Amino acid sequence: MPLALLALAIGAFGIGTTEFVIMGLLPEVAGDYGVSIPTAGFLVTGYALGVMFGAPLMTVLGTRVPRKRMLMLLMGLFVVGNLLSALAPSFWVMVTGRVVASLAHGAFFGIGSVVAADLVAPDKKAGAIAMMFTGLTVANVVGVPLGTLVGQSVGWRVTFGLVAALGVIGLAGIAKLVPDLPKPEGVRLRHELAAFQNVQVLLAMAMTVLGFGGVFAAITYIAPMMTHVAGFADTSVTWLLVLFGLGMVGGNLVGGQLADRATMPLLYVSLSALAVVLALFTLTAHNEITAAVTIVLIGALGFATVPPLQKRVLDQAHGAPTLASAVNIGAFNLGNALSAWLGGLVIAAGFGYTAPNWVGAVLAAAALVLAFLSAALERRDGAPSTIVTGSLSTGQRTTAVH
Repeated sequence: MPLALLALAIGAFGIGTTEFVIMGLLPEVAGDYGVSIPTAGFLVTGYALGVMFGAPLMTVLGTRVPRKRMLMLLMGLFVVGNLLSALAPSFWVMVTGRVVASLAHGAFFGIGSVVAADLVAPDKKAGAIAMMFTGLTVANVVGVPLGTLVGQSVGWRVTFGLVAALGVIGLAGIAKLVPDLPKPEGVRLRHELAAFQNVQVLLAMAMTVLGFGGVFAAITYIAPMMTHVAGFADTSVTWLLVLFGLGMVGGNLVGGQLADRATMPLLYVSLSALAVVLALFTLTAHNEITAAVTIVLIGALGFATVPPLQKRVLDQAHGAPTLASAVNIGAFNLGNALSAWLGGLVIAAGFGYTAPNWVGAVLAAAALVLAFLSAALERRDGAPSTIVTGSLSTGQRTTAVH
């Protein structure tokens, strides 16, 4: 794997840290600004919305910019947003900083996925994408707990200052290590938009929304579920999330390796297992040991779907993959928002704190159905449902060497 992937992973680590660390610092931020916890929640909501809308917006704005330069500009925007958050004199200025930082999120992962895939041989694309996403998963194991500890010990502003410094390191790494990869000749915005006329691209994005949404239906409400149902102490939630992060790291790496050999079979297995594990979580959540094991499995199975889903979008939009890749990153966040809302509905309806697990199981099962439908449509059209070494189409070979 090229050293340039390390630079992309560092940028991903910073982005993953800033996305999730705020959840552990909401009480401190709310107290400093004199706002309620629900109001402070706008720092989470604003970031998610920024990712959803920023992914296509920033990618479209960067269609005429070489990919390396665009990645550098995005990391610069990320640094500015986090510095603004760290220095914000008022709550709404901090919300603005969060939104500014979030605008870089989707486009960075979308363009970064294309760059990572272009840096390696065609049969190693998913592994390269997984390597970049490792930065995001490791952030949940290292960056978020440490950032929360620093914020609670010496102040949340220091945390966001350190995240901005991570962005500077990522920016320098991209400038030094990522080679100049010119934008493919002849690819214009209309070509990027044309990818969305491909039903396979839309099906892959729908699988992203539903499959990853299944994960966050459960994880969003992990704190009340573990403290009220499993019997963990409040202080244990942070370490349970670390277990979830460890599962994410393992699932992401294994998924990246297997996706290069059999994209669709991996999706069948991971989505099936995810649906079963989420359904069982309604039972295993009542015991501390089984609950902890299940959390690791949810992280592993959930992130085992990320490399194959992202690769699936790149393969199906092979002529102009950048915008589709970025929008698929937004689809992950759309799944998070949808599942959190549905999970909240079933809790509010009186079904208990384990009810979101059933929501997650249904969403994962729905994604599995779409995976079978996608493969069936490919067989009907006479196209292979997996991309293997030596069988790439001419267009895909062209993409791989840009």
